[in-house]
Amino acid sequence: MNRTATTPAPKAARLFLTTVGLACLAAIGLHFGHAGAAEPAVAIPAPAQDEPASGRHTETAVFAGGCFWGVQGVFQHVKGVTNAVSGYSGGKKDTAHYEEVGTGVTGHAESVEVTFDPAQVSYGTLLQVYFSVAHNPTELNFQGPDHGSQYRSALFPLDDAQRKVATAYIAQLEAAKAFPKPIVTKVEAYKGFFPAEGYHQNFLTLNPDYPYIVYNDLPKVADLKKMFPARYADQPVLVPKVVASR
Repeated sequence: MNRTATTPAPKAARLFLTTVGLACLAAIGLHFGHAGAAEPAVAIPAPAQDEPASGRHTETAVFAGGCFWGVQGVFQHVKGVTNAVSGYSGGKKDTAHYEEVGTGVTGHAESVEVTFDPAQVSYGTLLQVYFSVAHNPTELNFQGPDHGSQYRSALFPLDDAQRKVATAYIAQLEAAKAFPKPIVTKVEAYKGFFPAEGYHQNFLTLNPDYPYIVYNDLPKVADLKKMFPARYADQPVLVPKVVASR
């Protein structure tokens, strides 16, 4: 099922979903017609190859792994991350709008732009979180209940160093047979990142009772805390209002 059925609704509709709707879903073990809960996290080795120390205190990386609500929510709880913005990458600026991206023909993927301090957390470590907790890299053009190329698993390296680390890590995980199925994550050319509409920003934090979040995304944050306790930050780093007002 496509997640367009779960985009933010008027207040009255959201109240229905988070009270009657959530109770019903819990009782029958379903969410929006899709059985089960979040994709299970997988314990995987750290990258054998990572970026060399650069002395920089700010770096940016872009990750796509299904619905950006959950991916953003996970990275907002990683120590060393200073910002994580939901948006679109892979297509043109003039089609970077939710309704158009939802058609699956724009080339965009729902993505998250992560700004981080490489002195505190490396790109390689962020990749480990991405592959292990944030999404399932073996699902081709879908994640959980969301289907379409806009939900694909993709990395958009901003430079050659990131590209080498990402490519080498995928090869390492494949060689180690870290997952029961082949990794389908693509390392794609970076064509720009375009922030999503304001109502998508900080969605997990602002809507913790939203059924989609409860079943698909909160378990990812719990897995981050469990599997990477030294990397977990209790307080999420939220998108500034100037970005969220788009």
